[in-house]
Formats: sequence, C-alpha cells, structure tokens
Amino acid sequence: MENKSKPCACRKQETDCLADGVLHLVSCDVDVAHSEILYSVDAFDDSILKNDFVVKSGNWYVEDGWLVGKNPVNGPGILLSRANYYGNVMLEITAQLVPPCTHDIDISIHTEWDEVKNHRGNAYVAGLEGWWHGRVGFEKSPEYKLYTLSSLFPFDPTAVHHFAMGNIGGKVFVIADGKLCFEVSDPDPLDINANGKIGFEAYSSWWRLRDVRVRALRTEAVSEGYAPEF
Repeated sequence: MENKSKPCACRKQETDCLADGVLHLVSCDVDVAHSEILYSVDAFDDSILKNDFVVKSGNWYVEDGWLVGKNPVNGPGILLSRANYYGNVMLEITAQLVPPCTHDIDISIHTEWDEVKNHRGNAYVAGLEGWWHGRVGFEKSPEYKLYTLSSLFPFDPTAVHHFAMGNIGGKVFVIADGKLCFEVSDPDPLDINANGKIGFEAYSSWWRLRDVRVRALRTEAVSEGYAPEF
C-alpha cells in the first residue's frame, strides 16, 4: 500500500465521488480503482453463505442470488464474515429493502464479536435510513459516543442503492450512490490489526444485498491548499 505525500490545490468534489476511480478526502487521496480486492462476490448461493459467513442473530438466507437479512426485533440481526480483513479497508455492496420494510440497511467493518456478552464488540458501523429518523450515518461500537448522522441523502425505499464504508487509520467515510456523505476522524481509532470482520445488520428491518467487495485501500497523503481566486 502506497502512502506518499504531495501538494494539491483546492479540489472540487465531483457529483460522483469515484468518477475517476479516486476518492478525494481531506488531506488524502484514495486510489479505489487500483486498491487490492480482498474479497469479491457478485451473486450469493447457499455454499457462500455457509462457508464465508456466520449468523450471529436474525434470519439470513439466499434468494435469487441475493443475500437476505430479516429481523423484526428492535436490535441488530448480525451476519459476520469468517475471514478477517485487516488494515485500511473499504466494504462496498449493492443493497435494497424488501417490502414492506422502509428503513435500515446497515454494515460494519473492523468488527469483533464479544463471545462472553454474545453481541457486537468493537466496530465501525454505517447505515442507510437508520437511527429512527431516516438518517445516513456512522457510529463506533460498543460505546456509541462517537457518531455522525445526516438527513441529506435522498434515500428511496424502493430503489437499489450502492453503499460503501471505509476507514484509513481512524478516518472513516461513507459513500452512497456515488456521493461522499461524510468523513469523520476518530480521535481514538480502533486497532485495524486487531478487529477484522465485516458485517451486515438488519436492525428491525428486512433487506438484501449482493456485489460485495472488500478492498485494501491504496492511499496517498495530500498537502491541501487553495489556488488564488482573486
């Protein structure tokens, strides 16, 4: 993974934040197009679900190539990867709600499972149309003292959405339908070499996903600056 520094003048955010294959964050460029793919699956079948994931809560099953999570309980129905993906990573999926559900498509990275308490431990969690008020957001488990939420993303409960979440040493970002929704800096970042599971969660929701990618992010530090305008 490269991590070089270069100066850069003020950069305009594209309508599609990955239009050129590069995500421009504050003081950091992420070459997503050339980042190594650690895990990739387009369509699911029962063997992929069984071999690659473990159900921790909720009902998870495969239907017509989609991985489906159904959980009516007011809490997270959690599916975790068996493999660990350490380092600076991004998880991306294609997702859609299953009617009549109208909320909560949730994913996580750098996730651990607390076997003693039998629930999620450390994790970075992101969601679409969640947090009881239709937000796109992020939270840090298990204390939830660090979170950020926004109502600006135009979520459509009938549409197929492209959703991604990544972390670069505590700089966490969320992308939905090609738009960078936000980036947040964690002052006490999770150990990216200790927690490596990816997760999918149905929080009192019913949704499906496919086109899963986990990427080891290729980054380049940038010295920001404005070009003179007057």
